[in-house]
Amino acid sequence: MLKDYTPRQIVEELNKYIVGQHNAKRSVAIALRNRWRRQQVQGALRDEIMPNNIILIGPTGVGKTEISRRLARLAGAPFIKVEASKFTEVGYVGRDVESMVRDLVDIGVNMVREEKQDAVQDKARDMAIERLLDILLPPPPVAQPNYNAPVPAEAEENAESRYQQNRTKFRQKLLKGELDERTVEIDTPTDAVPTMQIFSPGGMEEMGINLQELFGNFMPKKVKKRRVTVPEALQLLTQQEAQKLIDMEEVVQEAIRRVQNSGIVFLDEIDKIANAGSKHGPDVSREGVQRDLLPVVEGTTVATKYGMVKTDHVLFIASGAFHVAKPSDLIPELQGRFPIRVELESLSTEDFIKILTEPQNALLKQYQAMMATEAIDLELTEDAVVAIAEIASFVNSKAENIGARRLHTIMSTLLEDLLFDAPEMKKDKVNITGKFVHEKLKNIVEDEDLRKYIL
Repeated sequence: MLKDYTPRQIVEELNKYIVGQHNAKRSVAIALRNRWRRQQVQGALRDEIMPNNIILIGPTGVGKTEISRRLARLAGAPFIKVEASKFTEVGYVGRDVESMVRDLVDIGVNMVREEKQDAVQDKARDMAIERLLDILLPPPPVAQPNYNAPVPAEAEENAESRYQQNRTKFRQKLLKGELDERTVEIDTPTDAVPTMQIFSPGGMEEMGINLQELFGNFMPKKVKKRRVTVPEALQLLTQQEAQKLIDMEEVVQEAIRRVQNSGIVFLDEIDKIANAGSKHGPDVSREGVQRDLLPVVEGTTVATKYGMVKTDHVLFIASGAFHVAKPSDLIPELQGRFPIRVELESLSTEDFIKILTEPQNALLKQYQAMMATEAIDLELTEDAVVAIAEIASFVNSKAENIGARRLHTIMSTLLEDLLFDAPEMKKDKVNITGKFVHEKLKNIVEDEDLRKYIL
């Protein structure tokens, strides 16, 4: 279910992970809030309110994908990222555009299933413990009635009492971890029917999965014996019990509802299917892909293995660098389905400094956390951070502008020796200064050929 974040709260959450790009954050925040507003509308008008799809325009590495991914995580919505350039026009070998909706439904089903399993985890674990105790301490065999020599009822009660006492002791040992070294043999389900993949016209790629499910219903379930440790057995049995406790029909219905009302499709590299002026050659096929995309973005019904799914209220966020083509090179009908266009700014030196230090997942924090696993305290002085940001900005201006991804290449080159030698180092603290950064990267930055291939 969509959470009722205000647009300002959404922007504040995005600010924790993404530097700058205020206009893009505002646009997606409004789009997300509008989805919540639509669900509060009563009556037939709710179905008439369509999502305002967005095109994010800007070079690679400035945060287009990250904004969309964080937005989906914030909303708890099914999210899929697809490259528009991988689709082919109907009639050609390749993936048809409707496959992204089927993939989105798969993601939605997995998301809801995990939530349902988490909700029954405690009960599933209790049931798994009972199953594991049955394996560790099998119940005593039921005595066959012998009318010539009947077993006294008192003897039966004593045997049952001793078994329950032993079972209680085993349960206590199991919970305390005293049986963790023991191994047990358990049954785990195995796939009885091999997966089949079929290349065929629109929608028929699902046939392989449906055939597998069909044959699976007629064939007995296969299981295989596995010898595992007690903790592993408890984990596997808990998963099996959790699966039994959830209603898959309910999961599928909820997943389809979420996909239809709050699903987000991120269409990357949409500029690669735009016609850049030519009406011959590959551009003809590109226009075909655009025309195939049009009904899905406008709103259509797609056949999936879980049932029919409507795309009328799925939010589509497209992105592209648009270095050669322009948004106006898309076919007019598709342009009309993306009414909101936001241009993202190229990153400056100041932005790089913030990216290195401020977000919760900042690059420096990641390297410091990795070095901490080697018992090394990694520190970078303020002038070192500035030097890294300046070099990233300089290389982006002289070579291909890959945005914040340039920081990854520079940091890996700068810390290469440290990352290699860390396990054998005797130091417990490493301090990186601005002087060290300039000395380490000086030759690479000055040599255009080296810069091209290393940074």
